[in-house]
Amino acid sequence: MFDFLDSDWFNIALQIIFIVLIYFDIKKYKRTKKKEHMLNIILTIVFGIWALYPYYNSYLGWNDKEKSVMILNCDGESNKTLCKCLDDKTFKEYSFKEYKDLDKNSSDFKSFLKDAKDDCLDDSWF
Repeated sequence: MFDFLDSDWFNIALQIIFIVLIYFDIKKYKRTKKKEHMLNIILTIVFGIWALYPYYNSYLGWNDKEKSVMILNCDGESNKTLCKCLDDKTFKEYSFKEYKDLDKNSSDFKSFLKDAKDDCLDDSWF
């Protein structure tokens, strides 16, 4: 039901909202010099870091060379869009070190792959 929370557009919209909130609080602080607005600025920045850290961690955990090696494994696949979707979900879920150390035959990883494949093949809006 809440699959949109994993989408890149949701994270981008969240970043824009944080920037707008910080902008208005800075504007109010400059006008009134009240400490409440400074507290709002600090809390918004802290909440933004807390909410968006997993997003950046997932994309910064892999460098381009590591991604290209994993994507090359998909070239033999007949359904490249499914393979690309699974790769994107893997990039978001695991860092390269975690993925490299991961037991690919474990039940957790198999359930992750099953859920990711179901999400990739699902045509619904949510």
